[in-house]
Amino acid sequence: MASPMKFLQKFKPIFWDYRPGNSGPFKSLFNFRSLWKRRVLLLVCVALGPLISLAIFNHMVTRHDTEKEIYLRTARLVSNTKRTVSFFLEKRKLALDFVVQHHPFEKITDAEHLKILFSDLNATIGGFTDLGLITTAGDQFRYYGPYDLQGKNYVDEPWFHEVMEKGLYFSEVFRGFRDTPHLVIAIKYKLNDTFYIFRATIDTKRFNQLISEVELIGNGDAFLINHQGILQTSTRSHGLALESIKLPIPEYSEHTAVFEVDDVDGERYVIGYAYLPDTPFILMITEQKSVLMAPWLKTQIVIISFVAFGVIGILLAIYFVATHLVTQIFVADQKRVQTLHEVEHTSRLASIGRLAAGVAHEINNPLAIINEKAGLTKDILTYGQQTDQTTKLISQIDSILASVERCGNITKRLLGFARHLEVNIIKVNIEAIIEDVLGFLTKEAEYRSIQVTVKVDENIPEIETDRGKMQQVFLNLINNAFAAMQDGGSLDIRVRRRVQNKITITVTDDGSGIPEADLKRIYEPFFSTKTKKGGTGLGLSITYGLVQELGGTMDVQSVVGVGTQFIINLPLTQENKD
Repeated sequence: MASPMKFLQKFKPIFWDYRPGNSGPFKSLFNFRSLWKRRVLLLVCVALGPLISLAIFNHMVTRHDTEKEIYLRTARLVSNTKRTVSFFLEKRKLALDFVVQHHPFEKITDAEHLKILFSDLNATIGGFTDLGLITTAGDQFRYYGPYDLQGKNYVDEPWFHEVMEKGLYFSEVFRGFRDTPHLVIAIKYKLNDTFYIFRATIDTKRFNQLISEVELIGNGDAFLINHQGILQTSTRSHGLALESIKLPIPEYSEHTAVFEVDDVDGERYVIGYAYLPDTPFILMITEQKSVLMAPWLKTQIVIISFVAFGVIGILLAIYFVATHLVTQIFVADQKRVQTLHEVEHTSRLASIGRLAAGVAHEINNPLAIINEKAGLTKDILTYGQQTDQTTKLISQIDSILASVERCGNITKRLLGFARHLEVNIIKVNIEAIIEDVLGFLTKEAEYRSIQVTVKVDENIPEIETDRGKMQQVFLNLINNAFAAMQDGGSLDIRVRRRVQNKITITVTDDGSGIPEADLKRIYEPFFSTKTKKGGTGLGLSITYGLVQELGGTMDVQSVVGVGTQFIINLPLTQENKD
């Protein structure tokens, strides 16, 4: 299995295992695997939908037309065979009528003349096995044929009563006295005040040959059955004469009909049938549907093969085209992400530079004190009496040390802010981070008379997060708040624990607010509402991404002329990420 897997790995897109990270509020746009799947699905539907629909439509229509043609051809074949069989029987009936009508009764009853009639009938028409004359009492008083049937009485035979009642009788194939399958035509003729029956036996071999000569396809079979389902002629696959057929007996119909049925072995047959008028026969023609449909199926296999090759070709083209396009987007996005990281780094350095100016101003005050106290100490050491000035000297030195410590704290805070450039998850005090950031902006707040309020609930524990990222988040939000407020405004920072495993931070100002139309776009890179103040449009985009990196969410509520509130939800602990 290793070799096929290695082979498939070669076709694996480079973006397949990529998981979007800091992608702002449009994270779904950078799920390249999902993007690839949607594009492939769309292209497959557009390209293959019509092709497959056309193939299915062709399959259904051609199958329907083929089955319809099979039904029509079978119906025509049954109709033609029905006419042939009916003509065969009718012709022999008419021949018997002709004999009776054109020959006096005395000649017909003459044994020699009956023999001559038999020879003439077989010479002209054929198909006769014997001839006989039967009285109304059922006695066969004249007979010519190969069997010893002279004097036989048929009064108890069902056919005798039927011919006496109807005047004409076509018998089923039966064995009778001769114990061999045969078919009888019997006609009742009036003679003065009485009747007699002229009876002829039809050659069943000739009759069977007539049926067997029907040209069939599909492993077809043509045969006759009676109304009780007894075979009247032998078949190729459904039994011998006088056996019960295993197929259902078709219902009566005045016209030729066709239906389908499964035999006991599950083979599907197309069956055409017709009831022969004035006879006990049902003509049936059976054909195996699988054989009849084989040419159509062969054509369909060729068509499906072409469609399958076409589908494979289209799928390969779609795969490579979609992969190429999404790869191009992926590469461009990677460049975008790299650029945004550089911008984030630059923005952080810019923030450090801005803070450095305030730090420099703040450090000047303790440095001036150090300078003054150091000069005074020098004067005391130079001109004063050491014993009297010791206390004063110690006071000056303490003042110098305090100023140096103050400078050290300021520079440490600045260095601490600059040091955290990569994600480093540690336990931090969120209030301490807020105070650190505000320490850099205190002078600006004092200068602009902005009142800053910080309130942290007592039940807030240390949270697992990145100190530098949180500093950047608060710095960007507070800077944006200061930029939105007029001098004399107020900024409120609240930290609460509303659910067990999260804290909620709200940063609320009473500044100019954000128009509703802009609220959906404030996280887009390079979109800025500070058009007159030279905003870059990156602060909120970077802040949103930082919050997401730390496993949190960020929302905004704003009313123009009233103020803006940013709501940040952060987890207390960070989940392990693959």
